[in-house]
Amino acid sequence: MASTDLISHLLQTLDLNGSIDDTQTLRLPGQTDQPLDQTTIRGALSSLQSRLMVDFAPLEREVLQLTPEGQAMADTGSHEAKVFHAVPAGPEGILVKDLQAQLGASAKIGQGKALAQKWLKFADGRLTRLVDTIVDQTQADLRTIQRTGTLAQPAAVKDLLKRKLCTKHKTVSYRVAKGPQFALSVTKQATDITAELLASGEWKNQSFKSYNFNAVGIQPPSGHLHPLMKVREEFRSIFFEMGFTEMPTNKFVESSFWNFDALFQPQQHPARDLQDTFFLKDPVSSADLPSDLVAKVGQVHAEGNYGSIGYRYPWARAEAEKLLLRTHTTAVSSYMLHLLAQQKPFRPAKYFSIDRVFRNETLDATHLAEFHQVEGVIADRNVTLGDLIGFMDVFFRKMGITNLRYKPAYNPYTEPSLEIFSYHEGFKKWVEIGNSGMFRPEMCRPLGLDPDVRVIAWGLSLERPTMIKYGVDNIRELMGHKVDLGMIQNNPICRLDKKMGKEVMEETRA
Repeated sequence: MASTDLISHLLQTLDLNGSIDDTQTLRLPGQTDQPLDQTTIRGALSSLQSRLMVDFAPLEREVLQLTPEGQAMADTGSHEAKVFHAVPAGPEGILVKDLQAQLGASAKIGQGKALAQKWLKFADGRLTRLVDTIVDQTQADLRTIQRTGTLAQPAAVKDLLKRKLCTKHKTVSYRVAKGPQFALSVTKQATDITAELLASGEWKNQSFKSYNFNAVGIQPPSGHLHPLMKVREEFRSIFFEMGFTEMPTNKFVESSFWNFDALFQPQQHPARDLQDTFFLKDPVSSADLPSDLVAKVGQVHAEGNYGSIGYRYPWARAEAEKLLLRTHTTAVSSYMLHLLAQQKPFRPAKYFSIDRVFRNETLDATHLAEFHQVEGVIADRNVTLGDLIGFMDVFFRKMGITNLRYKPAYNPYTEPSLEIFSYHEGFKKWVEIGNSGMFRPEMCRPLGLDPDVRVIAWGLSLERPTMIKYGVDNIRELMGHKVDLGMIQNNPICRLDKKMGKEVMEETRA
């Protein structure tokens, strides 16, 4: 159906009748059995209205439409009528089992309806008639709906909807009247004043299309922050607010030395096995390590020092030179503490990092082979475990988490070590939200830090708070090929509820 044909028909009908009371009744010449699509009519009317040729207003109504079962009953009769006609006149009637064999599925439904209408009587397994004739009102109502789309009896409509013989739909059509510049033909309007129109003076005789200042412009394509990056920025703001410096974490490939050995993690530790760590094949290793530091670290591992007896095993430099994808950002922390130790005199420092780490994990709803770690360290003279706990209370309160508990734990490079738990109101239980501790002297002293300089540290994942914030229950939907791009584009910004101290994250839409 060409748009010009429809516009021409609309204008001619208006010219003939003065108005159109309902576009639902419109039919194109030669297509009297096909109702016109109201969306297409709306487009044609909007075009004419922009030229002030017509005015129109919507007409909304609810219409009924037969389901396939209702259509079949409108054609052949209702179940109850079929049951009535299947029961012979007279006192003998028909056995129910014979009726079911004759009518099949219609028998059970129709029998109940016919008994409710008091058309039939049931006794001793047999149905007999109570009346000689019936009016199949259900069929009549269905045919009315089939013909008009409406039914005047609300109780009957309610029953038919309940029996799923029809459905209710909302339709929109339009009432149309002539506009101030009504005409039988549409003149093409100019959209802009061009140099040619100005030079020729034709602009004086030209009809210009009105500007629609209320039209919604096309949304320009743009980039979107991933939910992880939104939560990451909120965490970064907390760290900066507390005076931290961000560590450089742009090296995904690290040596085993910085990732494990400098952290006093033994070379026989299970975390250094292939099933837990991704080692590089090419290049396999790097000899670019500070020799004096390597010697100190190797001695602490093999023989002990600084009050420790070490691990008492033959430490191998070749093992420390192996390259891998870093398993935690603490590898960066150890390097930064080594640089800090070279600065004289010593100045207290607060560092943080939020970046990607890699582990050879089995993929499931809560684990990926790559994820983000949030880490913070504070180096100062004579800090204690009490300072760590006090700082954790402040840090997590800024995230909106106040109900904390601490549980002793073991880490190769921290002593004492604490797991951090918070009570989750949604799960109604305590859940682990992070790990923390004080770096051991076996780690800090070889890096060059003074004996009275102590380092407190903590870490947590970025994925878990992001999943809670944005309602993601499968981490594979947050990162990887199963990510829903619509989720990335439509989710709001992240804002942690820092003021009220609740254990939830407040959502504020952009």
